[in-house]
Amino acid sequence: MQGTRTAAGLRLEHGEKLNETGWTPGNYWCDGSITFTYDPALEKLTGHATYRPQGDCTVGTITLYRIKLKSAATVPAGVESALRVSGRNVLWFADAELKQPLAAGNLYRAKLSKTTTFYLQQSYYPTKESPVVPITIQVTGTPPKARLPKPAPKPPVAPTPPVEPAPAPADTVAAAVPAPAPILPATPAPVVLPTVLFKVGKPELLPSSSPVLNQLAAELKARPELRLRIAGHADKIGEPDKNQALSEQRAGAVKDFLVKAGVAAERLNTVGYGDTRPRYPSPDVRNRRVEVEELK
Repeated sequence: MQGTRTAAGLRLEHGEKLNETGWTPGNYWCDGSITFTYDPALEKLTGHATYRPQGDCTVGTITLYRIKLKSAATVPAGVESALRVSGRNVLWFADAELKQPLAAGNLYRAKLSKTTTFYLQQSYYPTKESPVVPITIQVTGTPPKARLPKPAPKPPVAPTPPVEPAPAPADTVAAAVPAPAPILPATPAPVVLPTVLFKVGKPELLPSSSPVLNQLAAELKARPELRLRIAGHADKIGEPDKNQALSEQRAGAVKDFLVKAGVAAERLNTVGYGDTRPRYPSPDVRNRRVEVEELK
């Protein structure tokens, strides 16, 4: 393979190459050239391939994106800053092991108090070889202190004779702390559980899911005749068949939580819709959701 520079990029030329076992019918390597052009604004490398006609070796396109910081590398402490990067389907993580997801997309707004390193990956290349790119943001200065308003001077109050307070109604204390709104409505329409969210690419529930699932279990135990369908959904990140399996696993994770909370398993039916029913433009963490609806 030989490469030469062009005015806008690079040209690679390579000849036919047999594999170690030799040529066999239907087993061949394409020979020809690939011309790459570079777009610095998008950090995008596009290769147009032209091959000697053989099998499906005629033309082809290769598209590569590079993650690179496009906003300032230094931000003031304690001030919300817009961090922008190039790339395609970018995922932000707080750790190099990619176990603490933060956001998705090319823009992430953050208020930093110290120099911080983020770890980014592109789900546009959903393979184990996809590189993890560390982006370090330097922080300068100290966070601004909040200024409290001075209290207004109190006007003089004339003394008044003591008055015996009237007894409070019996339900005053209960009215001060309203009960949470019921999750299951009176109509059998599907209900989104907005705080029941999952880690990227996994059926593992985030900690924020527990309160609403505990409340849902309590409502089901209070209505023993009620049966539910639990529908899992995935975001449009990765391959559709994997997203389908992932949505079914997420619905199963919610069912397992409710069963452990005391709800009979036969009252719960699960289904997965993969990434076919997004509620928001992808990528968006809110598409990794679960909906419930009453079964008649």
